[in-house]
Amino acid sequence: MPEICIKEPIWVTAVMVLEGHKLLITFNDETCKEFDFAQVLAKGMPIFEPLKNLAIFREIVLDGWTITWQDGTIDIAPEYLYEHGVTV
Repeated sequence: MPEICIKEPIWVTAVMVLEGHKLLITFNDETCKEFDFAQVLAKGMPIFEPLKNLAIFREIVLDGWTITWQDGTIDIAPEYLYEHGVTV
């Protein structure tokens, strides 16, 4: 029988916008990671298109679980941020 690995849920507890599209993100396990959102923007997904504008990008909000923009119409999974961020 295969071993089942249950991970604890991960969520964002703090975020700071650095230069450009870089973020400094703290998670509920106290891990702090730098995430360059430019890698997401480079994929050309229409949902993230407004975030190419740095003024809009800087209007980031914590919703209790992850980060969002434009009244929650744009968000990104905290697990993605955690897995693709660089620990600092």
